[in-house]
Amino acid sequence: MNTAEAQISKAKQSLNSALENNNVETCLDILDNLSKIKVTGELLKKTDIGKVIGKLRTHKDNQLSIKAKAVVKKWKDDVVRQTSNSPQTKKAPSPSPSIETSSVASTEASKASSQASSPKTPGSEGVSRTVKTDEVTYKSTGNVPRNKTIELMYSAVGLNSGADSELLLKRALAIETRIFDEYGSVNEGYKSKVRTLANNLKSKSNPGLRESVVSGELTIEKLCTMSVEEMASEEAQARDRKLAEEALFKARGATSAQAETDMFKCGKCQGRKCTYFQMQTRSADEPMTTFVTCVNCGNHWKFC
Repeated sequence: MNTAEAQISKAKQSLNSALENNNVETCLDILDNLSKIKVTGELLKKTDIGKVIGKLRTHKDNQLSIKAKAVVKKWKDDVVRQTSNSPQTKKAPSPSPSIETSSVASTEASKASSQASSPKTPGSEGVSRTVKTDEVTYKSTGNVPRNKTIELMYSAVGLNSGADSELLLKRALAIETRIFDEYGSVNEGYKSKVRTLANNLKSKSNPGLRESVVSGELTIEKLCTMSVEEMASEEAQARDRKLAEEALFKARGATSAQAETDMFKCGKCQGRKCTYFQMQTRSADEPMTTFVTCVNCGNHWKFC
């Protein structure tokens, strides 16, 4: 194991431990150290650190969320530069192998690779891609509505994508097949599912959903079973979680009396003057959730 890989693996363990203890300051320090490491697509794939950092982008603590996004962006830039400067990028007729990895930088790496290698890949953002414009051919299903769905899904996952046309077609075919298998025919259920998926995949405010589908980080099986709420953008999900948490704090009953304590440390101001109360938010056999509020700065958090 090389030095960078060992550093990332150790940081990953420390980060998971800090998150379990709700230690925001330690998490911030770890992210600072990680941001100084120059990564490669292969390194991200080996350590699988991208999944841990990716989840932190929607953390309830703003500082932690912003820092995680900065690390993700820095790593994406590292991988894109590496791929762009690689001699193989100019020769390869097919997308970079990193396109199938689950790291947070894999999608950007595949974009750089496919833009340099595929003559059918548009070179600028904002260009809609279709089966016709990309000159893609596929085996007909023998059913016109199903064929239209394949073409619709191709356009949906291909919006603003730099991925190779063959990969986009593979994803589109898989989505249509999964929907058809679920409903058995082109009925109302099939049509409704197609509309829902197309609208969410084509949403300009939710590029992360498209990118995760194209990269393979989000499987087609999972995509086709997700609710509209689950398909929402990271920002929307974070907003909904924050609103739900605020509602829980406000909804405490008369029996949920708050007590003052110094056994908790605020992740924002480092103060220890806090109030807390407990509430049963899950099933009766699960432990109660503790809600803590910092008296000094008003920051609040919860844990089980």
